[in-house]
Amino acid sequence: MDNEIQLISDGHGLAVIGDATDVERFLASEGLPSKDLGAQRLKSVFGTGATVTQAGSDIAANSGRWVKLTKESAERVKKFGLMDTKTPGISHAMIGKPGSIKNWLQIDKGAGSFLTNPARLAGAAGLMAQLSMQQTMEEITDYLATIDEKVNDVLRAQKDAVLSRMIGMDLVIEETMTIREQVGRVSEVTWSKVQAAPTTIAETQAYALRQLDALAEKLENNPKIGDLATKVKEVEPKVREWLAVLARCFQLQDAIAVLELDRVLDAHPDQLDQHRLGLRASRQNRLDLISRSTVRLVARMISAADAANSKVLLHPTKSPVVVQSSNHVVTGVHDFHARLGIESGRQSSEARRWGEAAAEVKDKALETGAKGVGAARSLSNVTLDRASSVTGRLSNEIAQRARRLRGDEKERDEES
Repeated sequence: MDNEIQLISDGHGLAVIGDATDVERFLASEGLPSKDLGAQRLKSVFGTGATVTQAGSDIAANSGRWVKLTKESAERVKKFGLMDTKTPGISHAMIGKPGSIKNWLQIDKGAGSFLTNPARLAGAAGLMAQLSMQQTMEEITDYLATIDEKVNDVLRAQKDAVLSRMIGMDLVIEETMTIREQVGRVSEVTWSKVQAAPTTIAETQAYALRQLDALAEKLENNPKIGDLATKVKEVEPKVREWLAVLARCFQLQDAIAVLELDRVLDAHPDQLDQHRLGLRASRQNRLDLISRSTVRLVARMISAADAANSKVLLHPTKSPVVVQSSNHVVTGVHDFHARLGIESGRQSSEARRWGEAAAEVKDKALETGAKGVGAARSLSNVTLDRASSVTGRLSNEIAQRARRLRGDEKERDEES
């Protein structure tokens, strides 16, 4: 069998390892975009040296590419029959393209594949975890650049002590990541610079979540549309700023995790796999915490928009203001979720549809101007029904989760 390459997956990404030409041909044939794993990184995680078999050294010297697994790309590679390994969460296959056969085929090499070695699979899994987190870090950088050109200025201008410590740690982490790229490893000296970072970042994240909760509470018990419009307009830009703080915290936490994996690989390679799994669980806990807070906020924004929709006939100018600002917050939260990898794809689609309906409400209400309530009444028969319907679909899951959260909080209060 010619053109043999290794496929390793951790469920989030796919490592493709083998001769550089073969790897490129495989990726091109499957239409898979990829990133370079880096020859130096491969040699580190596979432990090339005097104690390694020649087969391991040969493959480690070859090329490696990493593919972020989406729903589509995961389906594309499923046909190669990746099998579970003894390393938790890791599957593996060896494939090749014999002679003139066009398709890549799975090869049964059994114990002959050096990647069936648990230590090397753990190293590959750690490397893929790092690349996955670095991909998220890049997407967060893009997010921060697009949501508001003034956000970085806002963050830098913060005089709050909690945010100031985070911003200072931000500079230290960036410096440490730069050293890592130049040296190829994280020494004890380098790691000592950022050991205190997780506590500082966690404090900032908790602070930002409290701020978002406070903004959500401001929207409670506001029956007057005029007051509601004022508060929603005040909340909208502040939500964007605190989402930016949360995104930056998450980005820095991923950077620390990347450095941790390098440090464990260097100092305690036998603990690498357990540490990788621990970091994954911790990361998911952070995502769940952020999701609960932002979902609660979205539920309040949708409730405000529903209230405004129900009173558009009496307030044809202020009601659309509430709907528009609420829509901006909802779509902004879902964009934020997408960058962090929080599952909300269906809701994002509904948010866009709701946004279109809400924009139509606003445009037509303003268009009527002095024509007033009469024109708004005809609008309500079509557009508001459509907006309410889409809003209902969008808010269904979010509202259910919010009710469950309130129920849990009530039970805790009763127990205490």
